[in-house]
Amino acid sequence: MNKNEIEAIEVRLLLEAVYQRYGYDFRNYAPSTMRRRILKCMEDESLPTITALLDRVIRDPAVMNKLMMDFSITTSTMFRYPACFKIFREKIIPVLRTYPFLRIWLAGCGCGEEVLSMSILLREEGLYERSRIYVTDMNEAVLEKAKSGIFPVGKMRDYTLNYTESGGKSVFSDYYTAKYDHARFSPELMKNIVFAQHNLVTDGSFNEFHVIFCRNVMIYFNRELQNRVHVILYQSLIHLGILCLGEKENLHFTPHENDYTEVNDQKSLYRKTRL
Repeated sequence: MNKNEIEAIEVRLLLEAVYQRYGYDFRNYAPSTMRRRILKCMEDESLPTITALLDRVIRDPAVMNKLMMDFSITTSTMFRYPACFKIFREKIIPVLRTYPFLRIWLAGCGCGEEVLSMSILLREEGLYERSRIYVTDMNEAVLEKAKSGIFPVGKMRDYTLNYTESGGKSVFSDYYTAKYDHARFSPELMKNIVFAQHNLVTDGSFNEFHVIFCRNVMIYFNRELQNRVHVILYQSLIHLGILCLGEKENLHFTPHENDYTEVNDQKSLYRKTRL
Protein backbone atom coordinates (compact mmCIF):
# COMPACT_ATOMS: atom_id res chain seq x y z
CA MET A 1 0.00 0.00 0.00
CA ASN A 2 1.51 3.34 -1.06
CA LYS A 3 1.48 6.70 0.73
CA ASN A 4 -1.55 8.07 -1.16
CA GLU A 5 -3.64 5.00 -0.35
CA ILE A 6 -2.76 5.25 3.34
CA GLU A 7 -3.59 8.96 3.30
CA ALA A 8 -6.98 8.25 1.70
CA ILE A 9 -7.77 5.80 4.52
CA GLU A 10 -6.75 8.42 7.09
CA VAL A 11 -9.05 11.01 5.50
CA ARG A 12 -12.00 8.62 5.59
CA LEU A 13 -11.32 7.75 9.23
CA LEU A 14 -11.05 11.41 10.19
CA LEU A 15 -14.34 12.33 8.49
CA GLU A 16 -16.06 9.35 10.12
CA ALA A 17 -14.68 10.43 13.51
CA VAL A 18 -15.95 13.98 13.00
CA TYR A 19 -19.40 12.62 12.19
CA GLN A 20 -19.48 10.22 15.16
CA ARG A 21 -18.07 12.74 17.66
CA TYR A 22 -19.71 16.01 16.56
CA GLY A 23 -22.51 15.09 14.15
CA TYR A 24 -21.13 17.03 11.16
CA ASP A 25 -21.18 14.89 8.04
CA PHE A 26 -18.46 15.65 5.48
CA ARG A 27 -18.19 12.09 4.25
CA ASN A 28 -19.74 12.86 0.87
CA TYR A 29 -17.78 16.01 0.17
CA ALA A 30 -15.38 15.89 -2.78
CA PRO A 31 -12.28 13.96 -1.57
CA SER A 32 -9.82 16.40 -3.16
CA THR A 33 -11.46 19.34 -1.35
CA MET A 34 -11.38 17.55 2.00
CA ARG A 35 -7.77 16.52 1.57
CA ARG A 36 -6.62 20.09 0.85
CA ARG A 37 -8.43 21.50 3.86
CA ILE A 38 -7.29 18.73 6.18
CA LEU A 39 -3.66 19.25 5.14
CA LYS A 40 -4.03 22.96 5.80
CA CYS A 41 -5.30 22.28 9.31
CA MET A 42 -2.45 19.83 9.90
CA GLU A 43 0.05 22.49 8.88
CA ASP A 44 -1.57 25.12 11.10
CA GLU A 45 -1.49 22.74 14.05
CA SER A 46 2.07 21.53 13.27
CA LEU A 47 0.97 17.90 13.13
CA PRO A 48 2.90 15.25 11.15
CA THR A 49 0.00 13.03 10.03
CA ILE A 50 -3.74 13.02 9.47
CA THR A 51 -4.00 10.38 12.19
CA ALA A 52 -2.41 12.82 14.62
CA LEU A 53 -4.98 15.42 13.62
CA LEU A 54 -7.77 12.88 14.13
CA ASP A 55 -6.60 12.31 17.71
CA ARG A 56 -6.55 16.06 18.40
CA VAL A 57 -9.95 16.63 16.80
CA ILE A 58 -11.84 14.01 18.79
CA ARG A 59 -10.26 15.11 22.08
CA ASP A 60 -10.14 18.91 21.68
CA PRO A 61 -13.27 20.80 20.51
CA ALA A 62 -11.13 23.88 19.86
CA VAL A 63 -9.22 21.99 17.17
CA MET A 64 -12.54 20.79 15.76
CA ASN A 65 -13.70 24.42 15.56
CA LYS A 66 -10.55 25.27 13.63
CA LEU A 67 -11.16 22.36 11.26
CA MET A 68 -14.78 23.49 10.79
CA MET A 69 -13.59 26.92 9.68
CA ASP A 70 -11.24 25.27 7.21
CA PHE A 71 -14.09 23.10 5.93
CA SER A 72 -16.50 26.02 5.62
CA ILE A 73 -16.50 27.79 2.27
CA THR A 74 -16.50 31.44 3.33
CA THR A 75 -14.81 33.28 0.46
CA SER A 76 -17.13 35.48 -1.58
CA THR A 77 -17.72 39.04 -2.74
CA MET A 78 -20.76 41.28 -2.80
CA PHE A 79 -22.77 41.03 -6.02
CA ARG A 80 -20.61 38.12 -7.12
CA TYR A 81 -21.22 37.37 -10.81
CA PRO A 82 -22.83 40.80 -11.43
CA ALA A 83 -24.50 39.57 -14.62
CA CYS A 84 -26.60 37.14 -12.57
CA PHE A 85 -27.84 39.91 -10.28
CA LYS A 86 -28.54 42.12 -13.29
CA ILE A 87 -30.69 39.43 -14.89
CA PHE A 88 -32.38 38.89 -11.52
CA ARG A 89 -33.31 42.58 -11.46
CA GLU A 90 -34.56 42.60 -15.03
CA LYS A 91 -36.39 39.26 -15.28
CA ILE A 92 -37.19 38.05 -11.77
CA ILE A 93 -38.04 41.22 -9.86
CA PRO A 94 -41.10 42.02 -12.08
CA VAL A 95 -42.51 38.59 -11.23
CA LEU A 96 -41.76 38.95 -7.52
CA ARG A 97 -43.72 42.20 -7.46
CA THR A 98 -46.89 40.18 -8.02
CA TYR A 99 -46.61 38.46 -4.62
CA PRO A 100 -47.90 40.14 -1.44
CA PHE A 101 -45.04 38.70 0.64
CA LEU A 102 -41.72 37.10 -0.30
CA ARG A 103 -39.70 34.35 1.37
CA ILE A 104 -36.10 34.08 0.17
CA TRP A 105 -33.57 31.46 1.28
CA LEU A 106 -29.82 32.03 1.02
CA ALA A 107 -28.32 28.60 1.70
CA GLY A 108 -24.65 28.53 2.68
CA CYS A 109 -24.33 32.23 3.40
CA GLY A 110 -20.54 32.60 3.62
CA CYS A 111 -19.61 35.64 5.70
CA GLY A 112 -22.57 37.74 4.64
CA GLU A 113 -21.66 39.24 1.29
CA GLU A 114 -24.59 37.62 -0.50
CA VAL A 115 -26.96 38.53 2.32
CA LEU A 116 -26.22 42.23 2.00
CA SER A 117 -26.28 42.05 -1.79
CA MET A 118 -29.82 40.67 -1.70
CA SER A 119 -30.94 43.21 0.92
CA ILE A 120 -29.63 46.12 -1.14
CA LEU A 121 -31.22 44.82 -4.34
CA LEU A 122 -34.62 44.33 -2.70
CA ARG A 123 -34.51 47.79 -1.10
CA GLU A 124 -33.73 49.43 -4.41
CA GLU A 125 -36.57 47.56 -6.07
CA GLY A 126 -39.06 48.46 -3.33
CA LEU A 127 -39.55 44.87 -2.13
CA TYR A 128 -37.51 44.74 1.06
CA GLU A 129 -40.33 45.69 3.43
CA ARG A 130 -42.47 42.77 2.28
CA SER A 131 -39.65 40.24 2.22
CA ARG A 132 -38.21 37.84 4.75
CA ILE A 133 -34.71 36.58 3.98
CA TYR A 134 -33.70 33.30 5.63
CA VAL A 135 -29.92 32.97 5.86
CA THR A 136 -28.44 29.61 6.78
CA ASP A 137 -25.09 27.95 7.22
CA MET A 138 -23.87 24.86 9.08
CA ASN A 139 -21.20 26.90 10.88
CA GLU A 140 -22.30 29.13 13.78
CA ALA A 141 -19.10 31.19 13.62
CA VAL A 142 -19.80 31.99 9.98
CA LEU A 143 -23.35 33.05 10.83
CA GLU A 144 -22.06 35.39 13.55
CA LYS A 145 -19.67 36.97 11.06
CA ALA A 146 -22.50 37.43 8.58
CA LYS A 147 -24.66 39.10 11.24
CA SER A 148 -21.99 41.72 11.94
CA GLY A 149 -22.15 43.36 8.51
CA ILE A 150 -18.49 44.36 8.86
CA PHE A 151 -15.89 43.88 6.10
CA PRO A 152 -12.38 45.13 5.35
CA VAL A 153 -12.62 48.57 3.78
CA GLY A 154 -10.08 47.48 1.16
CA LYS A 155 -12.75 45.27 -0.42
CA MET A 156 -15.14 48.15 -1.07
CA ARG A 157 -13.59 49.05 -4.40
CA ASP A 158 -14.30 45.61 -5.86
CA TYR A 159 -17.73 45.49 -4.22
CA THR A 160 -18.58 48.88 -5.71
CA LEU A 161 -17.57 47.74 -9.19
CA ASN A 162 -19.71 44.59 -8.89
CA TYR A 163 -22.63 46.63 -7.60
CA THR A 164 -22.45 49.00 -10.54
CA GLU A 165 -22.20 46.18 -13.07
CA SER A 166 -25.17 44.42 -11.46
CA GLY A 167 -27.44 47.38 -12.21
CA GLY A 168 -27.19 49.19 -8.88
CA LYS A 169 -29.41 52.25 -8.71
CA SER A 170 -27.78 54.29 -5.95
CA VAL A 171 -24.34 55.24 -4.62
CA PHE A 172 -22.83 52.12 -3.06
CA SER A 173 -20.95 54.02 -0.35
CA ASP A 174 -24.28 55.26 1.02
CA TYR A 175 -24.90 51.76 2.38
CA TYR A 176 -21.90 51.61 4.71
CA THR A 177 -19.80 53.72 7.07
CA ALA A 178 -16.03 53.44 6.78
CA LYS A 179 -13.99 53.65 9.98
CA TYR A 180 -10.29 52.92 10.13
CA ASP A 181 -9.76 49.69 8.17
CA HIS A 182 -13.32 48.38 8.21
CA ALA A 183 -16.67 49.19 6.64
CA ARG A 184 -19.87 48.65 8.62
CA PHE A 185 -23.06 48.25 6.62
CA SER A 186 -26.30 49.87 7.76
CA PRO A 187 -28.28 47.86 10.35
CA GLU A 188 -31.38 48.65 8.29
CA LEU A 189 -30.16 46.09 5.77
CA MET A 190 -30.42 43.36 8.44
CA LYS A 191 -33.83 43.96 9.99
CA ASN A 192 -35.80 41.55 7.75
CA ILE A 193 -33.26 38.74 7.95
CA VAL A 194 -33.53 35.48 9.91
CA PHE A 195 -30.18 33.79 10.60
CA ALA A 196 -30.32 30.07 11.42
CA GLN A 197 -28.00 27.10 11.57
CA HIS A 198 -28.94 24.59 8.88
CA ASN A 199 -26.87 21.79 7.37
CA LEU A 200 -27.73 20.88 3.78
CA VAL A 201 -26.04 17.51 4.29
CA THR A 202 -28.21 16.32 7.17
CA ASP A 203 -31.21 18.68 7.50
CA GLY A 204 -34.34 18.87 5.38
CA SER A 205 -36.70 21.45 3.95
CA PHE A 206 -38.12 23.92 6.49
CA ASN A 207 -40.35 26.30 4.48
CA GLU A 208 -41.67 27.17 1.03
CA PHE A 209 -39.71 29.88 -0.73
CA HIS A 210 -40.21 32.14 -3.71
CA VAL A 211 -36.45 32.34 -4.30
CA ILE A 212 -33.51 30.14 -3.25
CA PHE A 213 -29.88 31.11 -3.74
CA CYS A 214 -27.51 28.15 -3.31
CA ARG A 215 -24.39 29.28 -5.11
CA ASN A 216 -20.95 27.68 -5.05
CA VAL A 217 -21.92 25.23 -2.33
CA MET A 218 -22.55 21.98 -4.19
CA ILE A 219 -19.36 22.14 -6.23
CA TYR A 220 -17.68 20.72 -3.11
CA PHE A 221 -20.09 17.76 -2.87
CA ASN A 222 -19.92 14.41 -4.60
CA ARG A 223 -22.73 13.43 -6.96
CA GLU A 224 -24.73 11.53 -4.33
CA LEU A 225 -24.80 14.51 -1.99
CA GLN A 226 -25.53 16.97 -4.81
CA ASN A 227 -28.60 14.94 -5.74
CA ARG A 228 -29.80 14.89 -2.13
CA VAL A 229 -29.49 18.67 -1.86
CA HIS A 230 -31.26 19.23 -5.18
CA VAL A 231 -34.24 17.27 -3.84
CA ILE A 232 -34.32 19.52 -0.74
CA LEU A 233 -34.14 22.67 -2.84
CA TYR A 234 -36.89 21.48 -5.17
CA GLN A 235 -39.15 20.60 -2.24
CA SER A 236 -38.49 24.04 -0.73
CA LEU A 237 -39.58 26.08 -3.76
CA ILE A 238 -43.11 27.17 -4.54
CA HIS A 239 -44.46 26.44 -8.02
CA LEU A 240 -42.73 28.89 -10.41
CA GLY A 241 -40.18 29.68 -7.70
CA ILE A 242 -36.64 30.69 -8.68
CA LEU A 243 -33.45 28.71 -8.02
CA CYS A 244 -30.09 30.44 -8.40
CA LEU A 245 -26.93 28.35 -8.67
CA GLY A 246 -23.28 29.28 -9.01
CA GLU A 247 -21.54 30.05 -12.27
CA LYS A 248 -20.00 26.55 -12.45
CA GLU A 249 -23.11 24.68 -11.28
CA ASN A 250 -26.11 23.42 -13.24
CA LEU A 251 -28.99 20.95 -13.13
CA HIS A 252 -27.62 18.42 -15.59
CA PHE A 253 -28.01 14.80 -14.43
CA THR A 254 -29.82 15.82 -11.22
CA PRO A 255 -33.14 14.24 -10.10
CA HIS A 256 -35.04 17.40 -11.10
CA GLU A 257 -33.24 18.32 -14.30
CA ASN A 258 -36.51 18.36 -16.25
CA ASP A 259 -38.58 20.13 -13.60
CA TYR A 260 -37.14 23.60 -14.23
CA THR A 261 -36.79 25.98 -17.15
CA GLU A 262 -33.79 28.22 -17.63
CA VAL A 263 -34.34 31.93 -17.04
CA ASN A 264 -31.09 32.98 -18.70
CA ASP A 265 -28.56 31.58 -21.14
CA GLN A 266 -25.81 31.59 -18.51
CA LYS A 267 -27.57 28.66 -16.79
CA SER A 268 -27.54 30.11 -13.29
CA LEU A 269 -31.21 31.08 -12.82
CA TYR A 270 -33.99 28.48 -13.08
CA ARG A 271 -37.77 28.57 -12.64
CA LYS A 272 -39.54 25.58 -11.12
CA THR A 273 -42.21 24.64 -13.63
CA ARG A 274 -43.28 21.14 -12.60
CA LEU A 275 -44.90 20.08 -9.33
